[in-house]
Amino acid sequence: MPSIDDQIRLIERGIVDCISRPELVKKLEQSAATGIPLRVKAGFDPTAPDLHLGHTVLLQKLKQFQDLGHDVYFLIGDFTGMIGDPTGKSETRKALTREDVARNAESYKAQVFKILDPEKTRVVFNSQWLAELDSFAMIRLASELTVARMLEREDFKVRFREGTPISIHEFLYPLIQGYDSVALEADVELGGTDQLFNLLMGRDLQRSRGQAPQVVITLPLLEGLDGVNKMSKSLGNYIGITEHPNDIYGKILSVSDQLMFRYYELLSDLPTADVAVLKNNMESGARHPKEIKKQLARELTARFHTEEAAMQAEHNFEKVFQKGGLPDDMPEKHIAATEDIWLAQLLVDVELVGSTSDGRRMIKQNAVSLDGEKVADINTMVKPRGEILLKVGKLRYCKVCFQ
Repeated sequence: MPSIDDQIRLIERGIVDCISRPELVKKLEQSAATGIPLRVKAGFDPTAPDLHLGHTVLLQKLKQFQDLGHDVYFLIGDFTGMIGDPTGKSETRKALTREDVARNAESYKAQVFKILDPEKTRVVFNSQWLAELDSFAMIRLASELTVARMLEREDFKVRFREGTPISIHEFLYPLIQGYDSVALEADVELGGTDQLFNLLMGRDLQRSRGQAPQVVITLPLLEGLDGVNKMSKSLGNYIGITEHPNDIYGKILSVSDQLMFRYYELLSDLPTADVAVLKNNMESGARHPKEIKKQLARELTARFHTEEAAMQAEHNFEKVFQKGGLPDDMPEKHIAATEDIWLAQLLVDVELVGSTSDGRRMIKQNAVSLDGEKVADINTMVKPRGEILLKVGKLRYCKVCFQ
């Protein structure tokens, strides 16, 4: 087991806040002395079915705690997800249905084990304890927070000042999230910088119930491919961890040189000292930025797929972009059709996109080609004729054979 100093260095890599470092050192020392692992928690509301690299910043930090021998609790907020986290929102969020939450939660469970060790991860749902709180317990919980304290939050402050409605149930969200830490008796909780208010609430509630307050660690929000906005599927600047290896590899190669090292810091398993060497080599001209970027692309593609898939993605990239060819692993789909087919639907039928809404979005982004020609009209119809070549994004191809 690494020394306490080495553990702290690993844990503090890439973080923003640690509240507090002396408490974390004490907890690590007690764990080493007693052999009892720390309980490390991170919560995810299942608001969407897919995880992207922005989510994996937290997952990577959880994996580091696992590697240090601690217990990780991957908490799926199936109860809080039906309230909707108000953090950073300018208006009340639409609550999810039970069906939405259940479907997205199952998707999360299937994806997180691309990073976390399933044998060392405890997947828990906060409905296990929150659904058992009766009205008396909920009122008692609500008495522990004042309206003035809640309005200290910037998002609520702005909405109150502008006269935008704030629902009472939104005030309950931080309390309920904090209660998760009480229920799990968490030693450490991780979250994004936008979650600091909610995470500190867990410390307050633990302290009022005689528990040792959890250490709060926040991590930065990962910028998307544009290098400006937070990675988000709605903004189209994301890299999904279930995307095709060609897409993951190609998207990583598209980021700027500056953003590349941000990704190295927050996502790579490469030691900090080795990342510094790469940066010095690029700045001195000893290595070309593209070669350093390819190294990162191989690492992250392999993490979510396999080493072989990463090498094939690199080969395909070089063949398509440097030699003007087509990828070796281009799929071929046979479609039975006698009438014109809506292009967005055809993209779904040949598994180039997940839904017609994704298809429309890619067309709007000028990312869809038909036989080498860009398609701009979302209402485009395709005539069934022999063979056609479809392309979505930079490296997603399909040969369609009509029957």
